Amino acid sequence: MHRPPSAATEVAGELAAARPGLVARFTAELPGARAAVLTRLWRALAFEPLPWIEGRERAGDTVVLRLMDGRRLTGPAADPYRTDAYVPVVRLDEAAYDDPERLMTDLAVPHAAGFTRELGHSAASLALSRAGQPRAGARENHPDEWPDSDWGWERRVVDGHPYHPGCRARPGFSVAEQLAYGPEHGPVVGLGLVPVAAAECLVAGAWPRELRDGARVLVPVHPWQAAHVLDRPRLAWRDAHPLMPLRTLAVPGGPHVKTALSARLTSSVRDISVASVAASADLSSFGEDLAARSGGLLHVTRTLGAATAHSPDLAAVLRESPREYAGPGEHVVPVAALATTGLPRSPAWSAAFARLALTVGLRALELGVALEAHGQNLLVVLSAAGAPLRLVYRDLADIRVSPARLARHGIPVPHLPDRVLTDEPAALRRKLFGSLVGGALAATAGSGPALCGVLEAVMPQLPDTEDLVALREGPLPVKALTLMRTSPGTPGDLWTELPHPLRYG
Repeated sequence: MHRPPSAATEVAGELAAARPGLVARFTAELPGARAAVLTRLWRALAFEPLPWIEGRERAGDTVVLRLMDGRRLTGPAADPYRTDAYVPVVRLDEAAYDDPERLMTDLAVPHAAGFTRELGHSAASLALSRAGQPRAGARENHPDEWPDSDWGWERRVVDGHPYHPGCRARPGFSVAEQLAYGPEHGPVVGLGLVPVAAAECLVAGAWPRELRDGARVLVPVHPWQAAHVLDRPRLAWRDAHPLMPLRTLAVPGGPHVKTALSARLTSSVRDISVASVAASADLSSFGEDLAARSGGLLHVTRTLGAATAHSPDLAAVLRESPREYAGPGEHVVPVAALATTGLPRSPAWSAAFARLALTVGLRALELGVALEAHGQNLLVVLSAAGAPLRLVYRDLADIRVSPARLARHGIPVPHLPDRVLTDEPAALRRKLFGSLVGGALAATAGSGPALCGVLEAVMPQLPDTEDLVALREGPLPVKALTLMRTSPGTPGDLWTELPHPLRYG
Protein backbone atom coordinates (compact mmCIF):
# COMPACT_ATOMS: atom_id res chain seq x y z
CA MET A 1 0.00 0.00 0.00
CA HIS A 2 1.34 3.43 -0.93
CA ARG A 3 1.84 5.73 2.00
CA PRO A 4 2.07 9.51 1.66
CA PRO A 5 5.28 11.09 2.97
CA SER A 6 5.34 11.18 6.77
CA ALA A 7 5.47 14.43 8.68
CA ALA A 8 9.02 13.54 9.74
CA THR A 9 10.11 13.21 6.11
CA GLU A 10 8.56 16.57 5.27
CA VAL A 11 10.17 18.27 8.26
CA ALA A 12 13.56 16.75 7.47
CA GLY A 13 13.33 18.07 3.91
CA GLU A 14 12.42 21.57 5.04
CA LEU A 15 15.09 21.51 7.73
CA ALA A 16 17.76 20.63 5.18
CA ALA A 17 16.91 23.90 3.42
CA ALA A 18 16.27 26.10 6.45
CA ARG A 19 18.92 24.89 8.94
CA PRO A 20 21.06 22.09 7.44
CA GLY A 21 23.30 21.97 10.50
CA LEU A 22 20.40 20.61 12.59
CA VAL A 23 19.49 17.69 10.31
CA ALA A 24 21.75 15.14 12.00
CA ARG A 25 20.52 16.07 15.50
CA PHE A 26 16.89 16.03 14.31
CA THR A 27 17.38 12.52 12.94
CA ALA A 28 18.97 11.39 16.19
CA GLU A 29 16.13 12.89 18.27
CA LEU A 30 13.31 11.43 16.19
CA PRO A 31 13.06 7.95 17.83
CA GLY A 32 12.83 9.48 21.32
CA ALA A 33 10.28 12.04 20.16
CA ARG A 34 8.14 9.30 18.61
CA ALA A 35 8.31 7.33 21.86
CA ALA A 36 7.24 10.43 23.81
CA VAL A 37 4.20 10.95 21.56
CA LEU A 38 3.40 7.22 21.47
CA THR A 39 3.45 7.18 25.29
CA ARG A 40 0.90 10.00 25.38
CA LEU A 41 -1.23 8.28 22.75
CA TRP A 42 -1.13 4.95 24.58
CA ARG A 43 -2.34 6.70 27.74
CA ALA A 44 -5.35 7.94 25.78
CA LEU A 45 -6.03 4.53 24.24
CA ALA A 46 -5.80 2.86 27.64
CA PHE A 47 -8.11 5.25 29.53
CA GLU A 48 -10.35 7.34 27.27
CA PRO A 49 -13.89 6.22 26.27
CA LEU A 50 -13.07 5.88 22.57
CA PRO A 51 -16.05 4.42 20.71
CA TRP A 52 -14.01 2.01 18.58
CA ILE A 53 -12.49 0.25 21.61
CA GLU A 54 -14.74 -2.56 22.86
CA GLY A 55 -12.85 -3.57 25.98
CA ARG A 56 -9.59 -3.56 27.91
CA GLU A 57 -7.88 -6.44 29.68
CA ARG A 58 -4.80 -6.39 31.88
CA ALA A 59 -2.49 -9.35 32.26
CA GLY A 60 0.46 -8.59 34.51
CA ASP A 61 2.46 -5.79 32.96
CA THR A 62 0.54 -5.89 29.67
CA VAL A 63 -2.73 -4.31 28.55
CA VAL A 64 -4.75 -5.65 25.63
CA LEU A 65 -7.32 -3.43 23.92
CA ARG A 66 -10.05 -5.25 22.00
CA LEU A 67 -11.21 -3.19 19.03
CA MET A 68 -14.74 -3.26 17.66
CA ASP A 69 -13.51 -4.83 14.40
CA GLY A 70 -11.85 -7.75 16.21
CA ARG A 71 -8.28 -6.54 16.12
CA ARG A 72 -6.17 -6.27 19.27
CA LEU A 73 -3.77 -3.60 20.46
CA THR A 74 -1.17 -4.67 23.02
CA GLY A 75 1.18 -2.52 25.07
CA PRO A 76 2.61 -2.00 28.55
CA ALA A 77 0.37 -1.39 31.53
CA ALA A 78 -0.12 2.38 31.51
CA ASP A 79 0.59 4.66 34.43
CA PRO A 80 -1.59 7.63 33.42
CA TYR A 81 0.48 10.02 35.56
CA ARG A 82 3.89 9.02 34.24
CA THR A 83 5.70 11.61 32.16
CA ASP A 84 8.77 9.87 30.73
CA ALA A 85 8.70 8.05 27.38
CA TYR A 86 8.16 4.47 28.51
CA VAL A 87 6.14 3.10 25.55
CA PRO A 88 8.61 2.58 22.71
CA VAL A 89 6.45 -0.02 20.91
CA VAL A 90 2.86 -1.24 20.79
CA ARG A 91 1.46 -4.10 18.72
CA LEU A 92 -1.59 -4.15 16.47
CA ASP A 93 -2.26 -7.87 16.24
CA GLU A 94 1.23 -9.17 15.34
CA ALA A 95 2.66 -5.97 13.83
CA ALA A 96 4.91 -3.75 15.98
CA TYR A 97 4.65 0.06 15.82
CA ASP A 98 7.09 2.62 17.16
CA ASP A 99 5.62 5.50 15.13
CA PRO A 100 2.30 6.96 16.42
CA GLU A 101 1.42 8.40 13.01
CA ARG A 102 1.84 5.03 11.31
CA LEU A 103 -0.13 3.30 14.07
CA MET A 104 -3.11 5.63 13.74
CA THR A 105 -2.93 5.37 9.94
CA ASP A 106 -3.24 1.59 10.10
CA LEU A 107 -5.92 1.71 12.79
CA ALA A 108 -8.00 3.71 10.29
CA VAL A 109 -10.67 4.55 12.86
CA PRO A 110 -13.48 7.02 12.08
CA HIS A 111 -12.80 10.78 12.16
CA ALA A 112 -9.08 10.37 12.89
CA ALA A 113 -7.41 11.46 9.64
CA GLY A 114 -6.60 14.98 10.86
CA PHE A 115 -5.52 13.74 14.26
CA THR A 116 -3.25 11.16 12.61
CA ARG A 117 -1.38 13.87 10.73
CA GLU A 118 -1.16 15.91 13.94
CA LEU A 119 0.55 12.97 15.65
CA GLY A 120 3.18 12.95 12.92
CA HIS A 121 3.65 16.70 13.22
CA SER A 122 3.81 16.39 17.00
CA ALA A 123 6.64 13.84 16.90
CA ALA A 124 8.55 15.66 14.16
CA SER A 125 8.18 19.07 15.81
CA LEU A 126 9.22 17.60 19.16
CA ALA A 127 12.35 16.15 17.56
CA LEU A 128 13.04 19.57 16.03
CA SER A 129 12.51 21.27 19.39
CA ARG A 130 14.90 18.88 21.13
CA ALA A 131 17.46 19.17 18.33
CA GLY A 132 17.63 22.93 18.80
CA GLN A 133 18.51 22.79 22.51
CA PRO A 134 21.99 23.26 24.01
CA ARG A 135 23.80 19.96 24.25
CA ALA A 136 23.72 18.04 27.53
CA GLY A 137 25.92 19.65 30.12
CA ALA A 138 26.00 23.01 28.32
CA ARG A 139 23.69 24.57 30.90
CA GLU A 140 23.53 23.88 34.61
CA ASN A 141 20.08 23.94 36.20
CA HIS A 142 21.16 25.58 39.43
CA PRO A 143 19.52 28.51 41.25
CA ASP A 144 22.56 30.65 40.42
CA GLU A 145 21.91 29.95 36.73
CA TRP A 146 18.16 30.48 36.76
CA PRO A 147 16.81 32.79 34.04
CA ASP A 148 16.16 36.40 34.96
CA SER A 149 13.39 36.84 32.38
CA ASP A 150 9.88 35.52 31.72
CA TRP A 151 10.84 34.01 28.41
CA GLY A 152 13.98 32.38 29.79
CA TRP A 153 11.88 30.06 31.92
CA GLU A 154 9.29 29.41 29.25
CA ARG A 155 11.77 28.41 26.55
CA ARG A 156 12.93 25.58 28.83
CA VAL A 157 9.60 23.74 28.37
CA VAL A 158 10.76 21.89 25.28
CA ASP A 159 8.33 18.95 25.16
CA GLY A 160 5.06 20.85 25.47
CA HIS A 161 1.97 19.34 27.11
CA PRO A 162 2.96 16.40 29.33
CA TYR A 163 -0.06 14.24 28.43
CA HIS A 164 -1.44 15.45 25.08
CA PRO A 165 -0.44 13.32 22.05
CA GLY A 166 -0.39 16.56 20.07
CA CYS A 167 2.10 18.04 22.56
CA ARG A 168 4.12 19.71 19.80
CA ALA A 169 1.71 19.60 16.85
CA ARG A 170 2.15 22.72 14.72
CA PRO A 171 0.74 21.63 11.37
CA GLY A 172 0.19 25.18 10.15
CA PHE A 173 3.84 26.14 10.64
CA SER A 174 6.73 25.53 8.30
CA VAL A 175 10.06 24.49 9.79
CA ALA A 176 11.39 28.00 9.25
CA GLU A 177 8.35 29.40 11.12
CA GLN A 178 8.78 26.98 14.01
CA LEU A 179 12.39 28.07 14.39
CA ALA A 180 11.36 31.72 14.13
CA TYR A 181 8.39 31.63 16.51
CA GLY A 182 8.68 28.60 18.83
CA PRO A 183 9.68 29.70 22.36
CA GLU A 184 11.91 26.67 22.88
CA HIS A 185 14.13 27.92 20.05
CA GLY A 186 14.68 31.25 21.81
CA PRO A 187 13.77 33.63 18.95
CA VAL A 188 13.02 37.33 19.02
CA VAL A 189 9.73 38.03 17.24
CA GLY A 190 8.89 41.35 15.65
CA LEU A 191 5.30 42.20 16.51
CA GLY A 192 3.38 44.38 14.11
CA LEU A 193 0.42 46.74 14.43
CA VAL A 194 -2.70 46.83 12.30
CA PRO A 195 -4.49 50.22 12.35
CA VAL A 196 -8.27 49.95 12.70
CA ALA A 197 -10.75 52.81 12.87
CA ALA A 198 -11.81 53.26 16.49
CA ALA A 199 -15.45 53.14 15.44
CA GLU A 200 -14.84 49.61 14.08
CA CYS A 201 -13.14 48.36 17.27
CA LEU A 202 -14.29 47.05 20.61
CA VAL A 203 -11.85 48.18 23.30
CA ALA A 204 -11.94 47.06 26.94
CA GLY A 205 -9.87 48.37 29.80
CA ALA A 206 -7.20 51.03 29.46
CA TRP A 207 -5.80 50.75 25.95
CA PRO A 208 -2.40 52.50 26.02
CA ARG A 209 -1.71 55.76 24.23
CA GLU A 210 1.20 54.06 22.43
CA LEU A 211 -1.39 51.90 20.64
CA ARG A 212 -3.61 54.74 19.45
CA ASP A 213 -3.12 56.94 16.43
CA GLY A 214 -5.73 59.69 16.41
CA ALA A 215 -9.03 58.06 15.50
CA ARG A 216 -7.39 54.68 14.97
CA VAL A 217 -6.69 51.81 17.34
CA LEU A 218 -3.42 49.98 16.71
CA VAL A 219 -3.91 46.25 17.27
CA PRO A 220 -0.76 44.11 17.87
CA VAL A 221 -0.49 41.17 15.49
CA HIS A 222 1.71 38.10 15.33
CA PRO A 223 3.78 37.91 12.11
CA TRP A 224 2.40 34.42 11.34
CA GLN A 225 -1.14 35.79 11.53
CA ALA A 226 -0.20 38.73 9.34
CA ALA A 227 1.35 36.44 6.73
CA HIS A 228 -1.30 33.72 6.61
CA VAL A 229 -4.64 35.21 7.68
CA LEU A 230 -4.79 38.99 7.56
CA ASP A 231 -4.92 40.90 4.33
CA ARG A 232 -4.17 44.29 5.84
CA PRO A 233 -1.15 46.59 5.92
CA ARG A 234 0.75 46.59 9.18
CA LEU A 235 3.31 48.74 10.92
CA ALA A 236 6.42 47.56 12.73
CA TRP A 237 6.10 47.76 16.51
CA ARG A 238 8.17 46.01 19.18
CA ASP A 239 10.45 43.02 19.47
CA ALA A 240 9.11 40.40 21.86
CA HIS A 241 9.86 36.90 23.14
CA PRO A 242 7.33 34.07 22.71
CA LEU A 243 6.01 32.27 25.77
CA MET A 244 4.65 28.73 26.08
CA PRO A 245 1.29 29.50 24.43
CA LEU A 246 3.33 30.70 21.39
CA ARG A 247 0.75 33.36 20.58
CA THR A 248 1.52 35.20 23.85
CA LEU A 249 4.76 37.16 23.87
CA ALA A 250 6.67 39.14 26.48
CA VAL A 251 7.73 42.65 25.54
CA PRO A 252 10.95 43.44 27.44
CA GLY A 253 10.10 45.92 30.17
CA GLY A 254 6.47 45.85 29.12
CA PRO A 255 3.37 43.69 29.13
CA HIS A 256 2.60 40.22 27.91
CA VAL A 257 0.76 40.49 24.58
CA LYS A 258 -1.76 37.77 23.72
CA THR A 259 -2.30 37.80 19.96
CA ALA A 260 -4.76 36.06 17.69
CA LEU A 261 -3.13 33.08 15.98
CA SER A 262 -5.59 31.19 13.78
CA ALA A 263 -3.66 27.91 13.70
CA ARG A 264 -4.44 24.65 15.45
CA LEU A 265 -1.90 24.03 18.19
CA THR A 266 -2.45 20.92 20.35
CA SER A 267 -6.26 20.95 20.60
CA SER A 268 -7.40 24.45 19.72
CA VAL A 269 -7.34 27.19 17.15
CA ARG A 270 -5.74 30.15 18.91
CA ASP A 271 -7.87 33.10 17.99
CA ILE A 272 -9.43 35.60 20.43
CA SER A 273 -13.21 35.77 20.51
CA VAL A 274 -15.06 39.06 20.57
CA ALA A 275 -16.89 37.86 23.69
CA SER A 276 -13.61 37.27 25.54
CA VAL A 277 -12.47 40.82 24.77
CA ALA A 278 -15.80 42.20 25.97
CA ALA A 279 -15.52 40.24 29.23
CA SER A 280 -11.81 40.84 29.83
CA ALA A 281 -12.09 43.85 32.17
CA ASP A 282 -14.80 42.25 34.30
CA LEU A 283 -12.84 38.99 34.52
CA SER A 284 -9.71 40.87 35.50
CA SER A 285 -11.48 42.74 38.30
CA PHE A 286 -13.00 39.49 39.47
CA GLY A 287 -9.55 37.89 39.54
CA GLU A 288 -8.19 40.71 41.66
CA ASP A 289 -11.03 40.22 44.14
CA LEU A 290 -10.38 36.47 44.26
CA ALA A 291 -6.68 37.03 44.92
CA ALA A 292 -7.50 39.46 47.73
CA ARG A 293 -9.42 36.64 49.47
CA SER A 294 -6.52 34.16 49.33
CA GLY A 295 -4.66 35.32 52.41
CA GLY A 296 -1.71 36.42 50.29
CA LEU A 297 -1.17 32.98 48.73
CA LEU A 298 -2.49 33.82 45.25
CA HIS A 299 -1.93 36.59 42.74
CA VAL A 300 -3.86 36.91 39.48
CA THR A 301 -2.24 38.83 36.65
CA ARG A 302 -4.29 41.84 35.62
CA THR A 303 -5.56 42.44 32.13
CA LEU A 304 -4.40 45.92 31.18
CA GLY A 305 -6.49 46.26 28.04
CA ALA A 306 -8.00 44.33 25.16
CA ALA A 307 -9.11 45.23 21.65
CA THR A 308 -10.74 43.51 18.70
CA ALA A 309 -11.77 44.59 15.24
CA HIS A 310 -14.97 42.59 15.91
CA SER A 311 -13.16 39.55 14.53
CA PRO A 312 -11.46 36.65 16.32
CA ASP A 313 -8.69 36.88 13.72
CA LEU A 314 -7.68 40.44 14.64
CA ALA A 315 -7.59 41.03 18.38
CA ALA A 316 -5.11 41.35 21.22
CA VAL A 317 -5.03 41.28 25.01
CA LEU A 318 -2.40 43.05 27.13
CA ARG A 319 -1.59 41.50 30.51
CA GLU A 320 0.89 42.37 33.20
CA SER A 321 3.88 40.10 33.64
CA PRO A 322 3.76 37.55 36.48
CA ARG A 323 7.17 38.92 37.49
CA GLU A 324 5.29 41.87 38.99
CA TYR A 325 4.57 39.57 41.95
CA ALA A 326 8.15 38.55 42.74
CA GLY A 327 9.93 40.13 45.69
CA PRO A 328 13.68 40.68 45.98
CA GLY A 329 15.56 37.47 45.28
CA GLU A 330 12.38 35.59 44.32
CA HIS A 331 11.64 33.83 41.04
CA VAL A 332 8.30 33.29 39.30
CA VAL A 333 8.39 29.93 37.54
CA PRO A 334 5.67 28.33 35.38
CA VAL A 335 4.77 24.99 36.96
CA ALA A 336 5.51 23.33 33.61
CA ALA A 337 9.12 24.51 33.97
CA LEU A 338 9.69 23.25 37.53
CA ALA A 339 11.48 20.15 36.27
CA THR A 340 14.16 22.41 34.74
CA THR A 341 15.00 24.24 37.96
CA GLY A 342 17.40 21.59 39.21
CA LEU A 343 15.50 21.46 42.50
CA PRO A 344 15.38 17.92 43.90
CA ARG A 345 12.05 16.12 43.68
CA SER A 346 12.23 15.49 47.41
CA PRO A 347 9.10 14.38 49.28
CA ALA A 348 9.31 17.47 51.49
CA TRP A 349 9.53 19.94 48.58
CA SER A 350 6.80 18.17 46.60
CA ALA A 351 4.51 18.14 49.64
CA ALA A 352 5.11 21.84 50.29
CA PHE A 353 4.24 22.73 46.70
CA ALA A 354 1.18 20.45 46.62
CA ARG A 355 -0.04 21.82 49.95
CA LEU A 356 0.20 25.36 48.61
CA ALA A 357 -1.49 24.54 45.31
CA LEU A 358 -4.32 22.49 46.82
CA THR A 359 -4.93 25.01 49.61
CA VAL A 360 -5.33 27.81 47.07
CA GLY A 361 -7.30 25.75 44.54
CA LEU A 362 -9.72 24.25 47.05
CA ARG A 363 -10.24 27.59 48.80
CA ALA A 364 -11.10 29.25 45.49
CA LEU A 365 -13.42 26.36 44.64
CA GLU A 366 -15.19 26.66 47.99
CA LEU A 367 -15.76 30.35 47.26
CA GLY A 368 -17.13 29.50 43.83
CA VAL A 369 -14.21 29.68 41.37
CA ALA A 370 -12.74 26.65 39.61
CA LEU A 371 -9.33 27.58 38.21
CA GLU A 372 -7.91 25.80 35.18
CA ALA A 373 -4.63 25.45 37.03
CA HIS A 374 -2.48 23.49 34.59
CA GLY A 375 1.26 23.93 34.23
CA GLN A 376 0.98 26.78 31.75
CA ASN A 377 -1.57 28.96 33.56
CA LEU A 378 -0.18 28.31 37.03
CA LEU A 379 3.13 29.77 38.21
CA VAL A 380 4.84 29.48 41.57
CA VAL A 381 6.86 32.13 43.37
CA LEU A 382 10.06 30.53 44.69
CA SER A 383 12.38 31.91 47.32
CA ALA A 384 16.05 32.37 46.48
CA ALA A 385 16.59 28.90 47.99
CA GLY A 386 13.77 27.36 45.94
CA ALA A 387 10.99 27.11 48.54
CA PRO A 388 7.44 27.52 47.15
CA LEU A 389 5.94 30.68 48.63
CA ARG A 390 2.91 31.84 46.63
CA LEU A 391 1.07 31.17 43.38
CA VAL A 392 0.44 33.35 40.35
CA TYR A 393 -2.42 32.56 37.98
CA ARG A 394 -2.74 33.99 34.49
CA ASP A 395 -5.43 33.89 31.81
CA LEU A 396 -8.89 33.67 33.37
CA ALA A 397 -10.63 32.90 30.06
CA ASP A 398 -11.40 29.26 30.91
CA ILE A 399 -12.26 29.36 34.61
CA ARG A 400 -15.69 28.23 35.84
CA VAL A 401 -17.69 30.29 38.33
CA SER A 402 -20.58 29.23 40.55
CA PRO A 403 -23.04 32.06 41.26
CA ALA A 404 -24.63 30.00 44.05
CA ARG A 405 -21.33 29.46 45.85
CA LEU A 406 -20.39 33.11 45.47
CA ALA A 407 -23.74 34.16 46.95
CA ARG A 408 -23.29 31.71 49.82
CA HIS A 409 -20.13 33.58 50.78
CA GLY A 410 -21.63 37.01 50.28
CA ILE A 411 -19.59 37.72 47.15
CA PRO A 412 -21.36 39.82 44.49
CA VAL A 413 -21.92 37.86 41.29
CA PRO A 414 -20.05 39.69 38.53
CA HIS A 415 -21.20 40.15 34.95
CA LEU A 416 -19.42 37.24 33.26
CA PRO A 417 -20.02 35.25 30.07
CA ASP A 418 -22.65 32.53 30.41
CA ARG A 419 -20.18 29.86 29.30
CA VAL A 420 -18.09 30.26 32.47
CA LEU A 421 -21.09 30.10 34.84
CA THR A 422 -22.21 26.83 36.38
CA ASP A 423 -23.45 25.62 39.75
CA GLU A 424 -22.94 21.96 38.86
CA PRO A 425 -20.43 20.50 41.37
CA ALA A 426 -19.15 17.92 38.89
CA ALA A 427 -18.36 20.58 36.29
CA LEU A 428 -16.57 22.77 38.82
CA ARG A 429 -14.55 19.89 40.22
CA ARG A 430 -13.61 18.57 36.79
CA LYS A 431 -12.19 21.94 35.86
CA LEU A 432 -9.98 22.22 38.96
CA PHE A 433 -9.11 18.59 39.66
CA GLY A 434 -8.41 17.74 36.03
CA SER A 435 -6.03 20.64 35.55
CA LEU A 436 -4.39 20.86 38.98
CA VAL A 437 -4.20 17.27 40.22
CA GLY A 438 -4.35 15.37 36.93
CA GLY A 439 -2.17 17.98 35.24
CA ALA A 440 0.13 20.27 37.24
CA LEU A 441 0.71 18.08 40.32
CA ALA A 442 0.84 14.82 38.37
CA ALA A 443 3.36 16.15 35.87
CA THR A 444 5.49 17.67 38.63
CA ALA A 445 5.48 14.35 40.52
CA GLY A 446 6.19 12.41 37.33
CA SER A 447 4.44 9.11 38.16
CA GLY A 448 1.46 7.58 39.91
CA PRO A 449 3.44 6.31 42.94
CA ALA A 450 5.10 9.70 43.40
CA LEU A 451 1.77 11.54 43.12
CA CYS A 452 0.27 9.09 45.60
CA GLY A 453 2.97 9.88 48.14
CA VAL A 454 2.43 13.61 47.73
CA LEU A 455 -1.35 13.36 48.19
CA GLU A 456 -1.06 11.01 51.18
CA ALA A 457 1.23 13.54 52.87
CA VAL A 458 -0.90 16.59 52.13
CA MET A 459 -4.58 15.60 52.18
CA PRO A 460 -4.83 15.15 55.99
CA GLN A 461 -3.63 18.76 56.39
CA LEU A 462 -6.36 20.29 54.19
CA PRO A 463 -9.81 21.50 55.34
CA ASP A 464 -12.25 18.60 55.04
CA THR A 465 -14.70 20.20 52.61
CA GLU A 466 -17.14 18.38 50.34
CA ASP A 467 -14.82 19.12 47.43
CA LEU A 468 -11.87 17.50 49.21
CA VAL A 469 -14.01 14.45 49.99
CA ALA A 470 -14.88 14.20 46.28
CA LEU A 471 -11.20 14.48 45.37
CA ARG A 472 -10.13 11.94 47.96
CA GLU A 473 -12.74 9.36 47.00
CA GLY A 474 -12.16 9.73 43.25
CA PRO A 475 -11.92 8.69 40.51
CA LEU A 476 -9.99 11.61 39.03
CA PRO A 477 -11.55 13.42 36.03
CA VAL A 478 -9.28 14.65 33.22
CA LYS A 479 -9.93 15.89 29.72
CA ALA A 480 -10.26 13.12 27.12
CA LEU A 481 -7.88 14.88 24.75
CA THR A 482 -7.82 12.25 21.99
CA LEU A 483 -11.58 11.75 22.12
CA MET A 484 -11.99 15.51 21.72
CA ARG A 485 -9.80 15.49 18.60
CA THR A 486 -11.69 12.59 17.01
CA SER A 487 -15.26 13.69 17.80
CA PRO A 488 -16.33 16.15 15.11
CA GLY A 489 -19.55 17.96 15.84
CA THR A 490 -19.08 17.65 19.61
CA PRO A 491 -17.90 21.06 20.81
CA GLY A 492 -16.40 21.76 24.20
CA ASP A 493 -14.52 19.59 26.63
CA LEU A 494 -15.00 15.83 26.87
CA TRP A 495 -13.88 13.95 29.96
CA THR A 496 -12.66 10.61 31.17
CA GLU A 497 -11.79 9.24 34.61
CA LEU A 498 -8.40 7.94 35.68
CA PRO A 499 -7.68 5.42 38.43
CA HIS A 500 -7.32 7.38 41.64
CA PRO A 501 -3.65 8.21 42.31
CA LEU A 502 -4.04 7.08 45.94
CA ARG A 503 -4.38 3.49 44.70
CA TYR A 504 -0.64 3.50 43.95
CA GLY A 505 0.05 3.52 47.69
